[in-house]
This record gives sequence, C-alpha cells and structure tokens, in this order.
Amino acid sequence: MNSGSSSIRFGVYTTSNSPRKRLHGKIDRIGLPGTHLEFAEPDHDRQVTRDIGDLDHPSAAAFLIDWLDKRIGLASIAAVGHRVVNGGARYYKPQLITREMLDELRRISAYAPEHLPAEIGIIDLLQKRLANLPQVACFDTAFHRDMPRVARILPIPRRFQAEGVERYGFHGLSYSFLMDELARAGTEAASGRVILAHLGNGASLAAVRAGKCIDTSMGFTPAAGVPMSTRSGDLDPGLAWYLAQTANMTPEQFNRMVNHESGLLGVSETSSDVRDLLAREAGDVRAAEAVALFCYQVRKFIGAYAAALGGLDTLVFAGGIGENAADIRSRICADLGFLGVRLDPTRNATNAPVISAAEGGVDVRVIRTDEEVMIAKAVHQLLGSDA
Repeated sequence: MNSGSSSIRFGVYTTSNSPRKRLHGKIDRIGLPGTHLEFAEPDHDRQVTRDIGDLDHPSAAAFLIDWLDKRIGLASIAAVGHRVVNGGARYYKPQLITREMLDELRRISAYAPEHLPAEIGIIDLLQKRLANLPQVACFDTAFHRDMPRVARILPIPRRFQAEGVERYGFHGLSYSFLMDELARAGTEAASGRVILAHLGNGASLAAVRAGKCIDTSMGFTPAAGVPMSTRSGDLDPGLAWYLAQTANMTPEQFNRMVNHESGLLGVSETSSDVRDLLAREAGDVRAAEAVALFCYQVRKFIGAYAAALGGLDTLVFAGGIGENAADIRSRICADLGFLGVRLDPTRNATNAPVISAAEGGVDVRVIRTDEEVMIAKAVHQLLGSDA
C-alpha cells in the first residue's frame, strides 16, 4: 500500500526474494470529483479504469479493501507493506507495525499532515478486517537517515531539534530502487558521485556519494525544495507573516496554499500537469513561466549538489516527468555543459536508458522507478518464510 494525499497505489506480489507482480493499480483523485480506480494484471496484459464516484480517503480505502477481497481474497494475503512517509527520529527501518508505533505516528502526524493521517487510517482499517495480518511500515525517510549532520540541521533555535525538527528528506523508497538499478547496470556509477532527480507530482533531488545520501531537497516536510505540481517548494518564511497581516491568512489556509494551490498550478493558474503546460506554453505566458520556473529550479539544485559532491559522475531522471518528458530533461540540462552534462537528442527523445552524448563527461540516465517493489522486498526480507 502506497497511500498519498490524493491517491492510494497498491501492488500484489508473490512472496520471494524477487517478488513477482500479480496485480497493481491505484485509486486516484481522492477528495476530488471523479475518483477512479485503475488496475492492471501483467499476466493478462490488460489495464482497466473504473469511475467509483466522489470518495474521500476513508471511503476510498474501504472501497479498495473490499475490491481486493473480491478480486483476490484477503485470506490469501500473507502480509501488507505500507509506505509511511515519516516515522520521525524514532522509526526509519522497515519493521512490523505495533500499537506503540501507531501511537507515535499519531503523535507526530503534524510532521506530514498531508500523508500520515491517511496512512494510519488504512493501517487501522486493515487491522479491523484482519487482526492477525502482519503489517510492515517502510519509511520514506530511511534513505536519508545517515546524511551528514550539517545537511540535517535546520537554522532555527536549537531547542526544536530535541522535538525532532530537522531535514528528513523523502522519496527514499524511490531513491533506494534507483541506486539498486545503478548497481545492477554493472558500472561503477553507484559508487561514484550521483544526483538523483525524482520528478513527478512530488519532486525532489538527492545527492549521493559512494552510495550514501549527503543531501536532499525536501526538508522537514515534502513541501520543501523545488516547485512541484501543486506544492510551492522553498519559500521565504517571511511570506507566512506577510500573508497573515495583509490577507488574514490562517495557518491552515497557508498550509493548503503551499501544498495544494502552488507550484505549477499556482504559477500557471490552469493546470498542475506538465503535459498540459507544454501544450499551452506557446500561447499562454503563464504556462510558459511555470515550465521555465520548474526547469530553472531543478537545474539550480543540480548545480548546488554538484558543488556539495565535489563534481558529478552520474545524473538520473525518474518519476512521471523525469521518465517521460524529454523536453523537460533537455531544458534542465541545457546550461549544465560546464559540469560535463550533454544529452544525445535522439536518445533523449526516445526516453532511452542512457541519454547522455558520447562526448559528455557525465553519464545521464532515465530509470523507471518502482517504490512498490521495494516495499514488497522489504516485507519479504523482514518476515522471510513467515510471510
């Protein structure tokens, strides 16, 4: 189960060291008009989309569990793994979910109000349906856990550190998958200086040296870093006070603005989807500026992380935008020649696994990420033959 603020992704896998996907899909547009279920069965080579009404998160979770029971039978499930966005300072390694853990996740739910309550809700729902079913939490922050302290501390009064206020970083399951894929490629890339760019509805970058994350763009919450589909990314903190004074904006309204009304949607005023904005940019300056801002900010982070790494050997694009939007990749990389980043236009246009030009000094790759398989592997490794 991979529960987000407006979607629930799911996958059903065989229990093995190399899990095989039997069924996967998502419920999308939760909390919005036109909630729908998409699913695919690789063995039958088909994909289906069904409208399921306008559902909030609890009702969407209940619908999914009922649907899975009819589709495959809940009794056939040996264990459930959950992507949990943040476990705070206490929880980060994959582990069995206990009542004590759930109490702590509820206590820190303000760390990730867009994600943790929904994740806790689906865990509770499964526990009520199947009290003895093992459930495992896989934390999105684990990949960044060993970042240098200088990258984790926030420049605010030190007393807040004791409360767990620090840079956690997210997209860790995706980054773990990407590093595994680099290692499987049979090159030395995974042990070099790597920048990973997970660019999707949520977008972040991570700097990795010798297999260890040394910095990442998201911070205490996933709202930090580069502009995203509806999230603002980094902002002047004085803006919160300014809007409170001039627009009577409450903390709740500010939180909604930076998470749901900003980023590509806020700048373009029309869409949070890069595909829509690319189609409109020739005749809509707002769409053009939204795309330009996104590419510019991602490029800035690549430059900053190359400085933090002391150079760059490999750049990886992943996520819905990173994997499929050749034009966005081209614009991001256009002014990075000074780092040795040069794209092969033909390879880039076809989303090839390696899109860098032969004369470039940096290996640029496109890797299709898979967070769900990392969850399945973690559950099997933790529970072994008991799963």
